[in-house]
Amino acid sequence: MPKRLGRTFAPLTESRLAEARIIDGRTHARALIARVAAEVARLKAKEGLRPGLAVVLVGDDPASQIYVRAKGEQSLAAGMHSVTHRLAAEASQGEVVALVKTLNADPTIHGILVQLPLPPAIDAAAVLEALDPDKDVDGLTVVNAGRLAVGRAALTPCTPLGCLILLRETLGSLAGLHAVVVGRSPLVGRPAAQLLLAADCTVTMAHSKTRNLPALCRQGDILLAAVGRPGMVRGDWIKPGAAVIDVGINRVPFRDPHLAAQGRTKVVGDVAFKEASKVAGWITPVPGGVGLMTVACLLDNTVTAAKRLHGLA
Repeated sequence: MPKRLGRTFAPLTESRLAEARIIDGRTHARALIARVAAEVARLKAKEGLRPGLAVVLVGDDPASQIYVRAKGEQSLAAGMHSVTHRLAAEASQGEVVALVKTLNADPTIHGILVQLPLPPAIDAAAVLEALDPDKDVDGLTVVNAGRLAVGRAALTPCTPLGCLILLRETLGSLAGLHAVVVGRSPLVGRPAAQLLLAADCTVTMAHSKTRNLPALCRQGDILLAAVGRPGMVRGDWIKPGAAVIDVGINRVPFRDPHLAAQGRTKVVGDVAFKEASKVAGWITPVPGGVGLMTVACLLDNTVTAAKRLHGLA
């Protein structure tokens, strides 16, 4: 099975196959946030610099409000400067762009996150392109995407970065491993592939038009699923002993008819967890896996942005 940090990855053989080990996102996220807090304290003490994060929330989407609250609370807990700007769902695109430009010019703000999705009347691409790329801590501007693609220093999308950290801290060196990425969105799939390439993986990207997808997935030492379809990746799609990273966050009704009748839902991933955990060597659960790393990486990116903006290594 995959070995711990610094050792060689060795997939399970059929004779040694056992239930997958869980990659606990909570443990890894707490460790990263602790490192971020320590660096924030050092920057304040030695440089007089307090990294600042601004989050822009437009509208009243319930899930977005939960995420924004968590980001604000954790950034403050890490000792950072944190502000949240809430605009009504009726806010115009011009108002949102004007706010972003104001934050671009604010020297106390080093990272800006525009919470997606935006209301349908607002062109998200236009808002994101108004961001200063050096403050784009979610790595969504064309400039940062281009920097990542050509191997230059870039602020990297938080969820793919979290996936890479989980893999490195679980498997050690990723050099030479075959990584199959299912999903080609600019938010996760494409940047995840770029990060895995930079880590010296051999990367195959798959998507909705890929032929014989299950057979392709079975080739991966690493299988990263980011398609937004609950339980799409089945157990027999997975190479024995592979490391499975499930990025999906899907709300589905409970099977219990009484709970379903109440409109209650549960969160599941893109991978059929029970099936996959009998084949994989390592697997991230949903919830409790990649999602917890996203906020931690956002804070880490903000510290990185603050240091770069102030000319610090």
